Order: sequence, then C-alpha cells, then structure tokens
Amino acid sequence: MTTNAILAMNRPSTMPALQTNMPTRVSCGLNDDLCWNAVIARDRTHDGEFVFAVSSTGVYCRPSCPARRPRRENVKFFSRTDEAEQAGYRACLRCRPKSVIGNGQSDVVKALCRYIELHLDEPLTLAALGEEFHQSPFHLQRRFKAVLGISPREYADSCRLRLLKRSLQAGDNVTRAMYDAGYGSSSRLYERTSSQLGMTPDKYRRGAIAATIRYTCADSPIGRMLIAATERGICAIQFAGSDDELLEGLKHEFPFATRKPDDGGLKSWTKALLGQMQGAILDTALPLDIRATAFQRRVWTYLQSIPFGKTRSYSQVAKAIRAPAACRAVARACATNPVAVAIPCHRVVREDGNLGGYRWGMDRKKNLLDMEAASPTR
Repeated sequence: MTTNAILAMNRPSTMPALQTNMPTRVSCGLNDDLCWNAVIARDRTHDGEFVFAVSSTGVYCRPSCPARRPRRENVKFFSRTDEAEQAGYRACLRCRPKSVIGNGQSDVVKALCRYIELHLDEPLTLAALGEEFHQSPFHLQRRFKAVLGISPREYADSCRLRLLKRSLQAGDNVTRAMYDAGYGSSSRLYERTSSQLGMTPDKYRRGAIAATIRYTCADSPIGRMLIAATERGICAIQFAGSDDELLEGLKHEFPFATRKPDDGGLKSWTKALLGQMQGAILDTALPLDIRATAFQRRVWTYLQSIPFGKTRSYSQVAKAIRAPAACRAVARACATNPVAVAIPCHRVVREDGNLGGYRWGMDRKKNLLDMEAASPTR
C-alpha cells in the first residue's frame, strides 16, 4: 500500500464522499469473482483487462499491484482507468495502472520481457517463469511466442548477447563482460556466442583484430558495391557513392580487423551477386558469415524466401514468422541487415505500398524493385 494511502486512512477525509450506492459490477463484461481471485493471486496476466478500486483509500490499482490486499467489501472493479477516475478514484503511485496499455496478452509479454532482462544472471526456466507469473509453462511459452515469435529462452539469449557486445565494444575484458551479461561460465559463453558473433568474444573485443577480412569494390546497377568476407563467408555487402565511403563503412563495422583487398578471390561471388540482382538463379546459395539474434535470423531467413520481383509488407513478414505483433521489430531487423541483396530486405514495404525505409537509401531501394519488376525472369 502506498504511503499516501496509509496517511489517508489515518486522517479525516476532506475529499467528497465516494458513491456508496454504485453497483459492484461496473462493466457487464467483468465477473466479480474471477476479478477478485486475480487480485488475491496478484495475477499479472489480467493487467490491462481491468482495475480494482478501494473505497477506504480512494485508490485504484492493477490486479498485480504488490500492495497489501484490501478487504473484499471495500473493492469495486472497473474495465477502464477512466471509469475509475470518473467515480472519484485516483491511480496508485506504486503499480501505476495507467501505464498498462494495449491488450492483456501483449502487456503480459512486456512484463515477461522486463522480468527476463532483470534476471539474466539467474536460471530462467519455464517452470520458474510460470510460477512467477501464475501460468503453466506451456501456456506461458505459447503466449510469448505468439507475440514475439521466439521463446523466452531465445529472448534471454539475445539480451545477453546484446549486453555482451556492448561491454566488449566499451573495452571491458571478456571475463567482466561475461558476468555483466549474465553468462555463468566461460564454456557457456563460447558455446552460445561464437556463432552469433561470427568470431570468439576476445576477437570481437579487439574489433576482430585477429581476423582477416577480404574485400573488393565493384560497379553495380545502383552504385559502387563492396563485398567483404571472412574465411567462413560473406560478412558485409554495402552500397555507397564512392570507394572511400565503402571502406569507411567497413572500418566502422570491423574497426581493428586486418582488411585486405582481394579482387580476384572474391570475383566469383561478385559476379554471382550482380547476376542475382538481375534475376539470375544461383546454383548454390552464397555462404554468409553474419552475426544475428534469434529473432533476426528468423526474419532474415524468411526474407530469403521472398520470390524475385515480389514484395511483402512488414506485417506479412511478422505473421509469416509467427510474431504478428512484432512489425516494428521486423523493420529493425531489415534495417540492420549487413548483407544487402543476399538477404533481400529491399523487398519489404509498408502495408499501403509505400516503400518504407532502406539502409542504403530510398533511391537504391526503388531502383532495385523497379529492376526486378522489369526483369524478364520475373
């Protein structure tokens, strides 16, 4: 219970008396017994579906409010916060019920994400999450994947990877970065992250100083193009107006790598990529060596399945990867695609047909789509 609420209980009230003849069920869509059970259980799954108001304090809360439970006879239920305020109640300063927006399912997933982010150094099993959020592990995982398209474990892994990269880029040593990101041991760190970083964490910390990245620049239908590769495959495909811009972009991505020009060694990949831009069907897929979170991998894999000359909207992509509420996350995944054309993020447009954004410029995106539309191989 908030301090203000406690004080209010111990001083004469100067506010107008609340209506005492108001029926307990304010909205015909609410079931009082079910609502009360959710309040007693502090069930977060009902946050956003209703609020409960306490006549003795004049405060309304979300079901999961951590304050002490009130007496049942002092509680009324409202479907919306504005209904509670019209009846003379004010929002709880502790649980802030007005901050819960959207549908109940999305709000629960948001709460799950915040909880995961705060407990990355703990073993976050489905059983533990289910106990915390008063749901069965199966139901919790299904709800989480329906909204975000990945499991709670995959989300936790992506959060740890993001924190690890941030710490390593800031110059922290691998051990400190490992524990700050929530990895319990070095073996777990290297097992989970080497493929996602594209190199070992210590190499990533030094800006890939121990890695050799070969590159070449060439003309393309949409300007100068750079292709860069490690020993595993292509790690960057970029476009710019000049070679200087391209090399600066590569340096920014791999600041301390050993960068070597290799026009001859990358000639076949350059030819294949230029052919792919004009509709040629490749015998084999270009080998890629890229860093990605679990969600980015889902998006980028789907983008590679979009037929030449066709487009999909951000919402269509989100639905296709079974994350219909993740349109913005899909847009971010497109914007961070490091290998343009090989992963055709230019084929994703807005729902209304507007082109949307493109990392390499809107003119290039339009030219790529126009070129594909006009191709006889379409």
